[in-house]
Amino acid sequence: MKIVSLLPSATEIVYALGLGDQLEGVTDGCDHPAEARAKPIVSASRLDVPDNARAGDVDRAVNEAVADGDPLYALDTDLIGRIQPDLILTQDLCRVCAVPSGDVDRALERLGCRAEVLSLDPHAIDDVLDDIVSVGARTNTSGRAEALVEHLRARIAAVAEVARALPATATFPLEWLERPYAAGHWVPEMIERAGGVPVLCEPGLPSRTVSWDEVAAAAPEAVVFMPCGYDLAGALRQASGIIGIRILRETPAARAGRFWVVDATSYYSRPGPRLVEGIELLASLLHPDSFPPPPLGRAEPLGRRAA
Repeated sequence: MKIVSLLPSATEIVYALGLGDQLEGVTDGCDHPAEARAKPIVSASRLDVPDNARAGDVDRAVNEAVADGDPLYALDTDLIGRIQPDLILTQDLCRVCAVPSGDVDRALERLGCRAEVLSLDPHAIDDVLDDIVSVGARTNTSGRAEALVEHLRARIAAVAEVARALPATATFPLEWLERPYAAGHWVPEMIERAGGVPVLCEPGLPSRTVSWDEVAAAAPEAVVFMPCGYDLAGALRQASGIIGIRILRETPAARAGRFWVVDATSYYSRPGPRLVEGIELLASLLHPDSFPPPPLGRAEPLGRRAA
């Protein structure tokens, strides 16, 4: 079977199911596992912003492109035509994240390609796990997919069982800085499983803009800065702007030293198997006396490098 993945989370699912040798095309953002970087790129971002651009500049570039109706991703239809894939994995959840399935269908029609297009559009943790099963069903790896999901569920349950006996921590997942966004979809549920109470967001609902006054009124006991699409190094660069925001500095979270910067792209932005590691990371941050410390390179307290 020839598989093309148009989103990084799908690429991670493909490899988790042992199908890396059948993956014939990926996006320019598919970087995990490392072997994915060597695959042919069939989709690349059109946004012309440097890696060190500030959050506000990225936000403006995205909004301008969306307002103009411009596609955010360039699809290499010639390469897809040469590959002639059997299965293409994409999504309709977020235009900023990948090529929408409708655009893929139209491109395939022009090419005369008969690939099956599977759209992965999760809003909750169970949806993510169901997507793994769906990919397994389409790739004749249902047994592997079901075993993987059972293992992931067991890890989630182990964290939740410990967390239920602990005081819940009011936690604000700050997904973007300029404009401020509260993380949505599966992230609030991740906070709940890790022993927190999500602040300014609800499980299953999209991420949303918030005002700094709302943040002040919510008075979060913990803040986790998880800028969508950024690894820890990139998140720390973006976090330099937090120092100048008085309301954030005056939250109970900041005063208590419970303000962290995390590797968002690995453990929170992508709805794939590593979300479970994100839950375990949150539990370690919110309840350090009850969970093992997180591995290096996944989170840092605000101020260690951001200042």
